[in-house]
Amino acid sequence: MKAKNESLTDESKNPEPLKESKKTFKRPLKAVFPGKYIQSEGLVEELPDMIKSLGSKGLILSSRTVKQTILVRHLEQYAKDSILVETFRGECCEKELKRLSGIVSSNQIDVLVGMGGGKVIDTAKIVADRAGIPVIIVPTIASTDAPCSGCAVIYSEQGVFETVYYQKLNPQMVVVDMDVIAYAPTRFLVAGMGDALATWFEARSCERTQSMNECGGYSTMAGLNLAKLCYDTLLLYGTAAKIANENNVITTALNRIVEANILLSGIGFESSGLASAHSIHNGLSALKETRSFYHGEKVAFGVLTGLHLTDALPSEIETVYSFCEEVGLPTTFAEIGLVSIDKEKLMQVAIKACASQEGIHHEACLITPEKVLYAMIVADKMGKIRKSIKT
Repeated sequence: MKAKNESLTDESKNPEPLKESKKTFKRPLKAVFPGKYIQSEGLVEELPDMIKSLGSKGLILSSRTVKQTILVRHLEQYAKDSILVETFRGECCEKELKRLSGIVSSNQIDVLVGMGGGKVIDTAKIVADRAGIPVIIVPTIASTDAPCSGCAVIYSEQGVFETVYYQKLNPQMVVVDMDVIAYAPTRFLVAGMGDALATWFEARSCERTQSMNECGGYSTMAGLNLAKLCYDTLLLYGTAAKIANENNVITTALNRIVEANILLSGIGFESSGLASAHSIHNGLSALKETRSFYHGEKVAFGVLTGLHLTDALPSEIETVYSFCEEVGLPTTFAEIGLVSIDKEKLMQVAIKACASQEGIHHEACLITPEKVLYAMIVADKMGKIRKSIKT
């Protein structure tokens, strides 16, 4: 008994090893969300009130198309409310970011609105973050999960990827006007489903390997379960939502898929992490033949490749192929522009996908460029075989 007490006394005199142990095994759970998410009809008309709830002088950054087709009906009212409207010049690059930062500063703007597609949204998020003012994001298409996220991509003036920019906070508001989304081309909605399709599989991989998520922590139960809900929603409502969008009508199915594409996928990927699907997308994007295809279309092929790479259950692979075929997502090389592709070019894709910083290393299996190459080839061949059987 004496020896035990002496041992405890000795340890209490020198607690440093215990402190080191706590530091070593520290595992912070972390999740990020937009301040508000609002999805309904007629929300563009409510933008002045939303801006006033956050500040006194607003600036709407929009694409030229959005200004001419959507905002044109509201410009007179915006002017009365002292809201400026600025046209985005097409690229989220430092030149454009500095130009807009100058406009924000000289006009004493205290609320910025980004309205349009991915690059307009990313530009607004970065400019607002640098100025230290709130940002409202109004996506006009449901093609990616970028609207809710706290990160953005900066390109060169020629459109070449340069870096990822992480904001201090996620957007204060994300406003999804279904009257706008319902009339957007259906290909955007389907591409958004391709991006959202990766969310659960990549979240699951990060959870299995205890890999960090995109906001610098580890997945919470909320993040993981929202990622799974995203996948389940796609399978249940994807086809019906596509039909609704093709006919420019707002249905429960369309509302649920838009929420899955933007909110569930946005929270899911950022709060649970990325893995093989987005890394394979990044590799494919290096080939000029794929550059006319949308982010989510290439991500969808990355999902199929990732399932083969990680030895997913045949029943799961069948389910994902069937879903892609039903909604019109790519399942073959030809459907992402690679009509005739040799192994040498594919190996370039595989090598880029396996770069040290890529999320593909969050998978539980050994990752090599050769394994990724083989998985891509099998994914394409299976897609071709399935199409030949159906025809």
